Amino acid sequence: MTSTSTAEAPMIAEPTAVEAVLVQRLYQRDENAMLLFYNQYSAMLYGVILRIVKHTHLAEDVLQESMLKIWHSFPSYNPMRGRLATWALNICRNKAIDELRAQRARGAERTTSLPSKLPTSLQPLATTFRPEHVGVRELVHDLSPAAQELLDMLYFQGYTQQEAAEALGEPLGTVKSRARAAISLLARRLRNAG
Repeated sequence: MTSTSTAEAPMIAEPTAVEAVLVQRLYQRDENAMLLFYNQYSAMLYGVILRIVKHTHLAEDVLQESMLKIWHSFPSYNPMRGRLATWALNICRNKAIDELRAQRARGAERTTSLPSKLPTSLQPLATTFRPEHVGVRELVHDLSPAAQELLDMLYFQGYTQQEAAEALGEPLGTVKSRARAAISLLARRLRNAG
């Protein structure tokens, strides 16, 4: 097997027994299981969405839309391709990025400016999800500054790979290779840390 095919092969961590039961109940369309899913994962998902969209009300809306999408598309979830949290996180991240793109298209971000000092009631709420609890923050900080910047652009600022390539002044193929290498390195380090 070549190193290219090894890098492309998904490396899956074994789900916990609790997660496996939750997945089976969700396949059976058990609404109580969806409530358990929400209670277990919503804080993490909300934290990621908020980091992308930057506004609490918008993050709440995107989380609600994402939960509906997770519920309706759950029959397509394949546990052999990845963990439940990762699958849900990708749905939420994509929904948040889609919302940012829709706002850009409408010009909504340019029409209203907020005062530089927001009243306390408008400050973003702290979430219970802390990346350092699972060691992700440390793993990302171990990457090169260029890799950190690229992952931030792609996963938290809503850039497409083409947009990131243009912003960085690099060829698209280079950006794709760097992103794939950084994600692969993070996945290996996360598995080794667990």
